[in-house]
Amino acid sequence: MSLAATPVVTRFAPSPTGNLHRGHAFSALTAAKAAADAGGRFLVRIEDIDTARCRPEYEQAILDDLAWLGLTWETPVRRQSEHLEDYHAALARLREDGLVYRCFRTRAEVLAEIASAPHGPAEAFVGAPLPAAEEARRLGAGEPFAWRLSMAAARQKLGAAFEALSFVEQWSGPRGEHGLIAARPEAAGDVIVARKDLGVAYHLAVVVDDALQGVTLVVRGADLFDATPVQRLLQALLGLAEPAYRHHRILVGPDGKRYAKRDRAETLQEIRRSGQSAGALRAELGFE
Repeated sequence: MSLAATPVVTRFAPSPTGNLHRGHAFSALTAAKAAADAGGRFLVRIEDIDTARCRPEYEQAILDDLAWLGLTWETPVRRQSEHLEDYHAALARLREDGLVYRCFRTRAEVLAEIASAPHGPAEAFVGAPLPAAEEARRLGAGEPFAWRLSMAAARQKLGAAFEALSFVEQWSGPRGEHGLIAARPEAAGDVIVARKDLGVAYHLAVVVDDALQGVTLVVRGADLFDATPVQRLLQALLGLAEPAYRHHRILVGPDGKRYAKRDRAETLQEIRRSGQSAGALRAELGFE
């Protein structure tokens, strides 16, 4: 089936680690409009696998804010925490195919290794499985580890298809990228796809979710553009459908800084309490 004949399905997938701000509103409205313009479907997904930071109260606040904005979405909402078996099954497949390995290095050790690379700190981390005896010793000692995707093994499995990986950018990446983009996942190095302590990582969860929900158009901020090559690789390795992508601009405040939870950006709840209407905010963001 051609992409043009495929029903458009978009999604907004926040993590309930705080309240939504203008940047979130812009992204949700953009995704919903893309679906509405095409007569398609708009989904909301709660990405709550980070149990240390996610809170149920934030999830409800997210849904309340989206409803206040005037958005509607299909139910039930998919919550990642309720579908861990889907991610474990994908990880098991990668393990069976010899595409991932246990990495026991700490974050500090990885950063130090990257910084000492021959061409400087721009190098990405590339590792390899430990000898079986050493791995068994560390596992027996209960040392924490992460599952890393081996770019070397992925290249060997896919062959020429690895070099041919691409994705369609319908709008524009952060450096003006548009159209058919050659994916270069090796630039990211051996990325983490799961951790012993925290479970599945973002890259793996998002491609599994998008495939199972039938998402055909990923609408998200340009700050996630560089995550796309690795996600395209995982889609190819797992035999998952390939969506198209629209990366939108990142909203910034009067100070020129992007809106962010960590910088305590004004939340939609605070905007609502100030008396501003949802219509006024939609107009401010260019949706009226």
